Amino acid sequence: MTYDLLAALALFAFVTAATPGPNNLMLMASGANFGFRRTLPHMLGVLFGFVFMVILVGAGLAQIFELLPVTYTLLKIGAVAYLLFLAWKIAHAGPVRAGDASGRPMTFLQAVAFQWVNPKAWAMALTAVSAYAPAQNIWAILMVALIFGAIDAPVVISWTLIGQQMARVLTSAKRLMLFNWTMAALLVGSLYPVLWPH
Repeated sequence: MTYDLLAALALFAFVTAATPGPNNLMLMASGANFGFRRTLPHMLGVLFGFVFMVILVGAGLAQIFELLPVTYTLLKIGAVAYLLFLAWKIAHAGPVRAGDASGRPMTFLQAVAFQWVNPKAWAMALTAVSAYAPAQNIWAILMVALIFGAIDAPVVISWTLIGQQMARVLTSAKRLMLFNWTMAALLVGSLYPVLWPH
């Protein structure tokens, strides 16, 4: 992989990873509701889950969509339904109190699994592999995954810290409810490109 291609990949990875999407919005909401430390498994799940996804997509998983287009439609329907469910959960999340077992951040495995129903993650992985590792050489695929992992780590931390800092403002139940409903609406809004692609 040439230096120019690496630079282009790094820019693509940064822009796609840093812009708002389901992962970032959920990390920000989790940071605000649960704090940085309790969101750490969620952050690691996003990071490792997406890197693993890029490797599997590069290894040929994307060819299933070409052979059986209905699988992509089914994935899209499942992803939309699950994101709507998550938006509902975020909107109805109340303030977390000490010893309250009902409020829990996403676990590592839940965040890893979430990548497979995250439309933005699919778009990023498919585009990255097809544009920056078109020959699907294993070393090129691993390089794409490694670049994404290196760039995504500070992005994931940043979105969670933004959420954690928001908690300083969200000191009343009314403000927290408004924040959670806003995050839920933005999460639903992130489905627009999936439902109505250009």
